[in-house]
Amino acid sequence: MTLFEFLLLLLIAGICGSIGQAIAGYSRGGCVISIVVGFIGALLGSWMSVQLGLPELFDVQIGGNTFPIIWSIIGSVVFVVIIGLLTKNR
Repeated sequence: MTLFEFLLLLLIAGICGSIGQAIAGYSRGGCVISIVVGFIGALLGSWMSVQLGLPELFDVQIGGNTFPIIWSIIGSVVFVVIIGLLTKNR
């Protein structure tokens, strides 16, 4: 994986994470947190799709790696809602 492919993967994860945070209505942090939420959402969403027996939707191939866009957004929403429920608003 080249540096450009890695940066592109970070950009896509950040966009998916920020969309998930916007849908959930809970946002903490900036760009780095959105990237982390996007990657965690991709893991959680892919796991949920396997458990429910649903197909992968809108996968993107980057440098031989597959990134599930739709499941990343869905997983990000679930993750952010859980984090929002577990933490208090100050």
